[in-house]
Amino acid sequence: MLPFPEQLIHKELLINSYGYHLRKKFGCRVSKVNVDAGFTCPNRDGSKGTGGCIYCNNSSFSPRETLPEIPLEMQIKAGIAYHKKRLGSEKFIVYFQKYTNTYGPTDHLEEIYSRALEHPDVIGISVGTRPDSICDEAIELLARIAKKHYVCLELGLQSMDDTILSSINRGHTVNDFLDAVNMVSGRGFEICVHLIHGFPGETADDFLKTAGAISAMPINSIKLHQLHAVKGTLLAEMYLRGEFVPLTLEEYITNAADFLELLNPEISIQRLYGSAPLEICIAPRWGVKNNSMWFAVLNELKKRGSCQGIRHP
Repeated sequence: MLPFPEQLIHKELLINSYGYHLRKKFGCRVSKVNVDAGFTCPNRDGSKGTGGCIYCNNSSFSPRETLPEIPLEMQIKAGIAYHKKRLGSEKFIVYFQKYTNTYGPTDHLEEIYSRALEHPDVIGISVGTRPDSICDEAIELLARIAKKHYVCLELGLQSMDDTILSSINRGHTVNDFLDAVNMVSGRGFEICVHLIHGFPGETADDFLKTAGAISAMPINSIKLHQLHAVKGTLLAEMYLRGEFVPLTLEEYITNAADFLELLNPEISIQRLYGSAPLEICIAPRWGVKNNSMWFAVLNELKKRGSCQGIRHP
């Protein structure tokens, strides 16, 4: 018997999965369609810094069909066709994924977001951005859109340790994130937080403290994945020099399950692992397929007789 209502925690998955959350909200299977709208990042163009984060290579997590030179409508159409065939999804959320998708003039943001919402099967948008790249005008725009459509703002936090944020050339602070959450909460759209585990100098205890901090905030969902090094990044060079030692598969599964036990059960889980094409992935090379990785963490909860939030105060 789960300690939480089945309406909150899926009785088989043992977590509050994002897919489960969306199905309850919209009454059907909903998938996210990734697109590249041609944005850049203030940590690349000199506004905040250059070179980006030490682990960042967008080709490591972006579908090959999402390129800025492909018209947005064609990217959306292709993504919808893929998810309809693969999963039987009925409705879709357009996910502005690559780089910083609130980093531009508000009239340009409005035009791009509006084009995504024109497709009859699209019920909303999810906008990936940085906590230091959100202005009042962009927030007002998202709030207006949220009156008629689903909106999720995805904030790339990655770590709640300023020392780590500095060492990875992130270009923002924990306080920037806290300020952003205060600015956007209560505006009628959901907030998702991105976290990475396995940074050099980070202990398991450091990582697990983040679960408690996030649980106390008005956060709706999280994305979690392991730190991995891909070609073309400073992190890959650090790995080759022996300065970055990735987590083992067993360490990540254990720590991710511990994190879920401590996390507020009202926060839904969008992602539990990261992956990169084998041709550019340097480390870790766990040899585990994406779905297997997801279920490896969930099976750890099952083995423990546990679930998300069981140790949440």
